[in-house]
Amino acid sequence: MKKEAKKTLIKLVVAVPLMFAFGFALVPLYDVFCEVTGINGKVFQSEYSEELVTDDGRTIAIQFISTNNENMPWTFKPSEQVMKIETGKYHGATFYVKNTTDKKMTAQAVPSVAPSNAAAHLKKLECFCFEQQELMPGEEALLPVKLLVSNELPSNIKNIILSYTIFDITDYDDEVLAHNQMAME
Repeated sequence: MKKEAKKTLIKLVVAVPLMFAFGFALVPLYDVFCEVTGINGKVFQSEYSEELVTDDGRTIAIQFISTNNENMPWTFKPSEQVMKIETGKYHGATFYVKNTTDKKMTAQAVPSVAPSNAAAHLKKLECFCFEQQELMPGEEALLPVKLLVSNELPSNIKNIILSYTIFDITDYDDEVLAHNQMAME
């Protein structure tokens, strides 16, 4: 019986660090999976969008959707629900936020694009999702998004949905936030 207990203990001692390492590896693996498959429509900051500006764009619609994570008490909504835009041109939009609590809070927005194959053609030059948002009790703000949709967008795509989910990160440990930020880059 002692031999079996010793084997089980050895397996557990090996399994726990492996599970811990796998947990850290999930974020980069998920990013690679999303990039390869186009799932989740992750959009990243684009510094090189000037070459995408054209005079002969086509009109499409962008729908903005906002969602609060279940633990986020803020008011969060797009200033406009749908915008008609032209591909190959810069466009701006804003989202309204208000801290409805009696304490200072910090939030982070996470974007997603649908259909997922449109994500490669959506370039954000400025977005509130690139930074954490800190609001005092009762404070409100308009958060900007500056974007461009490439003229290379497949012609069958007439509408793009740009969705943001906002999370309360007030109580997250600075070390955890730094790790997550590095994993997203």
